Amino acid sequence: MKRELYFVKPFVSKRKPDAVAVMRGSPAYPRIYGVVYFYKVSAGVIVLTEIAGLPNPDEVCRNPVFGFHIHGGASCSGTSEDPFADADGHYNPNGCAHPYHAGDLPPLFGVNGRAFGAVLTNRFTVEDVRGKTIVLHASPDDFTTQPAGNSGERIACGEIK
Repeated sequence: MKRELYFVKPFVSKRKPDAVAVMRGSPAYPRIYGVVYFYKVSAGVIVLTEIAGLPNPDEVCRNPVFGFHIHGGASCSGTSEDPFADADGHYNPNGCAHPYHAGDLPPLFGVNGRAFGAVLTNRFTVEDVRGKTIVLHASPDDFTTQPAGNSGERIACGEIK
């Protein structure tokens, strides 16, 4: 199967990103793959994401929404029970309540097994998150439940380099 990303390439062809995370699915979601680019800009950091191979239920009013966060761990390794256990919890250097963690990002909306996202944030710098992980969750973040928004299973992970 040829793995091709469609949206990000035109945006990034003119400028090299300051950091990149290559996303891979857990053993339960091996078809998930993608890329997250981090760009330093004067106002903060642009996080540009494209992911494919996502679960895509064929039900009206059930378009998937995925929680998306930077985590504090340095590795996407783990155990058979929790394949991304070493990603640790949400990146939260200031001890803020959820959803005010530095690593809390907007959800990604699935469209026919794909998702694209772009966000400008000043909650962290590229240097702050390089060496951390970024995690895609099976459920949307409710922006309320402590400590992590009840986003469910970790289905994909990337190491920010």
